[in-house]
Amino acid sequence: MARVTFAGASRIFPNTDRPAVDALDLEIEDGEFLVLVGPSGCGKSTSLRMLAGLEEVNGGRILIDGQDVTHAAPKDRDIAMVFQNYALYPHMTVAENMGFALKIAGVSKEERAERVLEAAKLLDLEPYLDRKPKALSGGQRQRVAMGRAIVRQPRVFLMDEPLSNLDAKLRVQTRTQIASLQRRLGVTTVYVTHDQVEALTMGDRIAVLKDGLLQQVGTPRELLDAPANVFVAGFIGSPAMNLFPGAATADGITFGSAAVPQGDVTAAGLAAGHALTVGVRPEDLRLVSPEEPGLDLTVDLVEELGADGFLYGRATVDGAEIPLAVRVDGRNHPAAGDAVRVVPIADHVHLFDAGTGERIR
Repeated sequence: MARVTFAGASRIFPNTDRPAVDALDLEIEDGEFLVLVGPSGCGKSTSLRMLAGLEEVNGGRILIDGQDVTHAAPKDRDIAMVFQNYALYPHMTVAENMGFALKIAGVSKEERAERVLEAAKLLDLEPYLDRKPKALSGGQRQRVAMGRAIVRQPRVFLMDEPLSNLDAKLRVQTRTQIASLQRRLGVTTVYVTHDQVEALTMGDRIAVLKDGLLQQVGTPRELLDAPANVFVAGFIGSPAMNLFPGAATADGITFGSAAVPQGDVTAAGLAAGHALTVGVRPEDLRLVSPEEPGLDLTVDLVEELGADGFLYGRATVDGAEIPLAVRVDGRNHPAAGDAVRVVPIADHVHLFDAGTGERIR
């Protein structure tokens, strides 16, 4: 196990105008499962490859357990990486694939067999040890790639979108297995994904990147309850947070015909009329009767999810039409085409400065 530190680490690719990773400062605790998440091109895979030694570091440092590995060869970092495409040798059996790195390292045949069997038991791969990769399903191949990393007993696991090639059902099942396995092994793990649902369900903490810059790092609950800016608010959560323009009033905000008190407005000393971006998660909007104050919404689509459902519709705010999502009871809800009125739960409204996009605290 190990503690990993990115200390102002930057990567600038040749002939580019801006860094792919820009002065990344990040501490990953011993035994922690940290997820790097963000849209395509945000620098998450580049950050992982810098840690692996597969990308040059153009500025700053990377440390593992206090040891500077910025310019160390990948083989000298004591890390194991699981790739998106599995990268298995097609001519080798599962057992040979899992033990190959140990063979190269000069580990005895007996110890190799023992460590491969131990990993196979963890991953339910015992029946497949004599098979070739072509005889395995995608999920089984991914478990073999995991096993190959486990047998090396590294200080750090690195995983680069390992589930993206699996179908939806298998992805859910496999991410549960990976998270459970990591907790049993206690190995520091850095996991890259573009899927924020995956990030929320697997990570001890999540680091959100955009355009090479770290936007926020925190537990899943911290990112959901206190997003640092408009980007994090809109990226984390499924469905995404509703975001729309607003303005401060004497003690809160206006939401359609409703006045919603907000302590953050008074605490921050905002003047009435201060331009805001208002955020409300779908689960924090509630339906009210037409006689009560609120915001009118026309329902375009109802997503049925069993116990829950989501209304997707349109509302008019300051003369502009904005999309809104509302979580409702899955068995008792309006239908597409209906007009409804909604209000937010006052304690769960998020306010951001319209100019900077930063959270108002």
